[in-house]
Amino acid sequence: MSQEKARYIKPQSAVEAMELIQKLFNQYRNAPLTQELLTYHLNLLTRLQTDIKTAAEQAGDPKLLTGLQTMTAAMQSWSGIRFSGRPFPGKLRHFKLDPGTHPHFKTQVHKIKGTASHRSKRH
Repeated sequence: MSQEKARYIKPQSAVEAMELIQKLFNQYRNAPLTQELLTYHLNLLTRLQTDIKTAAEQAGDPKLLTGLQTMTAAMQSWSGIRFSGRPFPGKLRHFKLDPGTHPHFKTQVHKIKGTASHRSKRH
């Protein structure tokens, strides 16, 4: 296999393609906005709306189509948010926008008359 052919990843299904685009989007979602990044983002959006949409319609899974629509809507809102200078408010997870506002508990470990292996936690 030549080096040029090995350079590109070819997903076998619509789900694989959507997972790949989701992973790529989460990598660049808060990167500084440049012209190259914007054209890359628009290329991913057109792939979602054309090739992957037809593959999802052929698969006939309604959950996949709704996931594709929500993912496309979240990615379309990205450019407007980034043009206004704000950071993107979350990340894509399971083809949906996850704002990441779940409670985060900091564990404060304290020892109660024991060795280091017996520790109690207070949240």
